[in-house]
Amino acid sequence: MCQLLGMNCNTPTDVQFSFTGFAQRGGRTDHHADGWGIAFFEDRGLRHFVDHAPACDSPVAQLIRSYPIKSRNVIAHIRKATQGQVNLQNCHPFVRELWGRYWVFAHNGDLKDFHPRLHGHFRPVGNTDSERAFCWLMQELVKSHADVPSVDELTLTLRELAPRIARHGTFNFMLSNGQALWAHASTHLWSVERQHPFAEARLADEDLSIDFAQHTTPQDRVAVVVTSPLTTNETWTPFAPGELRVFRDGRQILAAT
Repeated sequence: MCQLLGMNCNTPTDVQFSFTGFAQRGGRTDHHADGWGIAFFEDRGLRHFVDHAPACDSPVAQLIRSYPIKSRNVIAHIRKATQGQVNLQNCHPFVRELWGRYWVFAHNGDLKDFHPRLHGHFRPVGNTDSERAFCWLMQELVKSHADVPSVDELTLTLRELAPRIARHGTFNFMLSNGQALWAHASTHLWSVERQHPFAEARLADEDLSIDFAQHTTPQDRVAVVVTSPLTTNETWTPFAPGELRVFRDGRQILAAT
């Protein structure tokens, strides 16, 4: 199946270190070689890159590894196709506009017999189960809210909607509208929060380490979520099956229940 990477920060931060290790799983240290993509929020704007080539060899991925794009919310994906052809329109993350904001979604898993009725503005461009799930989520958000909901309100809605999709199979996903990062696990997701005092981290998929203390201030906070831990010397926290976590300003928050 596919792999996911998300980053949420309290100040614009580049994802070069994490993405360098993550991209190696796209055909070099793992077999997820059917395309990749990444989206960076910048205020209300969005930089969105996708490529159907393997991430480990893609010139576009090399650009991301060498270009320090700074963002407070990032979602990346490397694809192992289970449904849909290997082409550009089936590459995650997917992007839609709602209530004057961009929404970004990426999914890891395989949803069986999931063909919801889509009757509104949101229709898939490609033919993956993942994009159908995203379109359905957006359609249901429109039914549930008249305008952009608060982070807590959106969390409550997603907690109601996610199990309705997850009953069709594995539904690990990440979602952001630039205000926060939502991550849901059916099977495997892990998170780590980096804060002062920062230390050195070593990648698991690449012979590379970084001393974050040399690149941060004491006020910085960064949360990273990934399908399997990217580093060998940090304490990653696994998600429980069915768990939805919300990250804002570089830390997990406890939304209203």
